[in-house]
Amino acid sequence: MSLKRTGIAGRGLAAGAAAMSERTTGQRLSIRNFYGPSMSEAEQEALEAAHEVEGLTDEIAMLRVKLMTAIDEHPENLKLLEAGINMLVRAVAAQYRLSPKAKGELADSITAVLNNLGDQLLPPA
Repeated sequence: MSLKRTGIAGRGLAAGAAAMSERTTGQRLSIRNFYGPSMSEAEQEALEAAHEVEGLTDEIAMLRVKLMTAIDEHPENLKLLEAGINMLVRAVAAQYRLSPKAKGELADSITAVLNNLGDQLLPPA
């Protein structure tokens, strides 16, 4: 469904999104529904699968592989390598900033280390 077919073309993105949202039986408009009409069927299926992925683990792994490939194939291209490293650093930082699960895991890890250290300093009786 295009914006022209919905009668909201030319009213701006915010107005268009609001109007489309009203037409989805009161449910909040999702990105899938908004961009779906402009995507191929294969892209829509890939998007559905992507919604099942949590976190940035796969993206970070892919960036590492691409960076390694860039280093192997273009070791003289420092601009390319710098860009790859910057992307990787931003992705890793974002993963830890955005993930409450990562914060919880970090807190659990720190607690385990402190408990282990405490047990070594003062063994349980």
